[in-house]
Amino acid sequence: MWSTAREIAAGDVVIAWMTRDIVQPLVVTPGKELNSKYGYYRHSELVGVPYGSKIRSRNGKGFIHLLRPTPELWTLALPHRTQILYLADIAFVVSWLDLKPGSNVIEAGTGSGSFSHSVARTIGPAGHLWSFEFHETRANKAKEEFSRHGMDGVVTLTHRNVCKDGFTVVDTVDAVFLDLPAPWDAVEHAKQALRKDRTTRICCFSPCMEQVLRTVSALNEAGFTEITMYETLLRPHQVDAAPPLTPVSVVGEKLKQSEARREEKRLRQIANARAGAERRAAKRKAEDDDTLEGTEGKRAKTAGQSAAAGTSVADAASAPVREVAQEAAGATKICLSKTFPEVRGHTSYLTFAVLLPATVMSTVLAVSTSEQPSTAVSAEPTPPPPSAVEVSDCDCCIFRGEGWRS
Repeated sequence: MWSTAREIAAGDVVIAWMTRDIVQPLVVTPGKELNSKYGYYRHSELVGVPYGSKIRSRNGKGFIHLLRPTPELWTLALPHRTQILYLADIAFVVSWLDLKPGSNVIEAGTGSGSFSHSVARTIGPAGHLWSFEFHETRANKAKEEFSRHGMDGVVTLTHRNVCKDGFTVVDTVDAVFLDLPAPWDAVEHAKQALRKDRTTRICCFSPCMEQVLRTVSALNEAGFTEITMYETLLRPHQVDAAPPLTPVSVVGEKLKQSEARREEKRLRQIANARAGAERRAAKRKAEDDDTLEGTEGKRAKTAGQSAAAGTSVADAASAPVREVAQEAAGATKICLSKTFPEVRGHTSYLTFAVLLPATVMSTVLAVSTSEQPSTAVSAEPTPPPPSAVEVSDCDCCIFRGEGWRS
């Protein structure tokens, strides 16, 4: 697809990553310039720079990263000509359609080419993607992009109304993806394009439930089975690294220290009360200034002894707490995940179905036809049909109301 060289060359498509919300595709053309609020860059100075480099602006306003294009980055950076498929839907569709290297796929509704790039990478050079677009201007623009990105050998883009004229291939593809306003009009054409020698799959991308209901009816009438509908919603998680919880031993030491401080305060109050009583008694008995000065000296000495004793008690109590706290600070941080309360809005409904091989379908139809006469001549009331009838010859089941399930 895109360039696989280590360094950027003239004419290469690169992704200019400015912020998480500002990602811009860029065709490196010497002589042109890139101007943004994050700086001023000359294309000629980008030639020869390795992919993934951080480039600082000439005017010192900021910097950008030059990244090698991938389908994921292209989905974020492409110019929107229509509503596009995003990564969550693309990944789910590619997985459910069982796309792999060598698969042949039809896409109806090229649009901006977001899904086309992911499918082209998945199927590789051994597979092929037939893409159809009704709007001529969008088809021409997408064809230019596919050619610039080196996808000519993998993607064939055709300007065509598939709902009216059908597809250009018959009994060829392994999967069909319909991103159309009226996909039910293209279901029969899709059935003709799907291979009949193996199990194939189809997906319809519809934004409204009314479209889903009409599409399901058309799939049932066309003989598709395992019809299911999914809606993909994103719930972001915020992951942070937080310090570990305080150990119980640290909490216990803090409680002991608090108790020691309270006990120290109580003893100090008792000592102060006794010293006050002694001062009052000495004052009453004092007859001269010399006796009074001796009493004050004794009081200062007593207070100093009490303060020294209190300090020693506090240091003794806080020493183990500091040691345990230092051990906790050196512990490894833990990761916490917090989900956002709101869920990102829905884009569209994905309706999937399976088409069984022609041999299996013919065998099941023959079995169903052979069961009809015995039911008609029965004199007793016909019991309600079972939910499933096993057929050992073809190892499949008949699901009335749901279709065939292999």
